[in-house]
Amino acid sequence: MMWKERYSIGVELIDDQHKELFNRLSRFIQIVQNDIAWEDKLDEVKTTLDFMKDYVVYHFDDEERYQEEINYPELDIHREAHTKFKEAINNYVKIFDQGEFNEDKIKEFSAKLMAWLIMHVGKMDQKIGEYVKEKGGQA
Repeated sequence: MMWKERYSIGVELIDDQHKELFNRLSRFIQIVQNDIAWEDKLDEVKTTLDFMKDYVVYHFDDEERYQEEINYPELDIHREAHTKFKEAINNYVKIFDQGEFNEDKIKEFSAKLMAWLIMHVGKMDQKIGEYVKEKGGQA
């Protein structure tokens, strides 16, 4: 689960934030796949949950602000995807806080994060870069 240059949209701030998300997720997945008891992974789950909960808000705000600046036509669709992801993260936080995280939940959480990053950064965010290039501007 490593950053690939093809995920770059050509906007330094956003690309740097995406790289950070990929790095965090890579570390988390390595821990999830480690051959240790799931109970021993809970600290890392909590750390990742806390990071995601805060960082995605911060990142999404920056990304949406940038889209507003360039009059990005799919901003509303993008904002909706961000809202759904924030809700999903907050749902996992709730499950964790209620002490209901187990091996299956850990695997489900990491798979959801990975799928979302690849779909969102690899597909949806690419359209932002394409839009800027079409406009003939620098991203």
